[in-house]
Amino acid sequence: MSIDNSVLSSNLIGVGLYSPAEAAAYTGISAAELRRWVFGYTTNDKHHDGLWQPELAHAADNALSFHDLLEIRFVHAFRKHGVTLQAIRRASEHARDMFNQAYPFTCKRFQTDGRSIFAHVQEETGEESLVDLVRKQNVFRQVISPSLYEGIEYAADDTAQRWFPMKNNKKVVLDPTRNFGKPVLAGYGVSVEAVISAWHAEGENSRRVAKLYDIPIDVVEAAIQFERRAAA
Repeated sequence: MSIDNSVLSSNLIGVGLYSPAEAAAYTGISAAELRRWVFGYTTNDKHHDGLWQPELAHAADNALSFHDLLEIRFVHAFRKHGVTLQAIRRASEHARDMFNQAYPFTCKRFQTDGRSIFAHVQEETGEESLVDLVRKQNVFRQVISPSLYEGIEYAADDTAQRWFPMKNNKKVVLDPTRNFGKPVLAGYGVSVEAVISAWHAEGENSRRVAKLYDIPIDVVEAAIQFERRAAA
């Protein structure tokens, strides 16, 4: 990843900064797929642009922001249901205009208004992959499941503010205002990376690491659980 240090302090603070490999580890989506969706791809000597302009396009090559990271999870849900990239692109464009949000799939309004957006796209493009999504409310609810929104905390303007990626566990958080969005221990500010490094250095003794950082042992265990989940 190539980063322009001259814009680091003014442009990246509060935005988050992830390589495709890091994004893949945190979301469970392959790096190849998310690169294709965000940065585009070339086939038969023709280049196809990504689904949206990456937030950090001006500052770093092949870098993703916090909002890029979350939006990718929704694209993955659509693709698993068979929705084409063309239909996703059109839906994203319509939703951006409708919600006045740069990252509309992550917006909470998409839970209620997203089906009507896809209905418009189907009418506009004749996209067969959207038939069930448009006609059957239960199918749309399965694709845009509560689990996609679970763990996301929102600001007053309805934009995603932070993400707790572990189900029913708020000990690890991705917050673009802290540690460039890399995982930290909520309430303590210690990075997961630092805890895991110390855990290995201390012979994988969680109690020693807890004492070293003056944090509860269950918080150390949460960091270890997250690291194993990301590495899987």
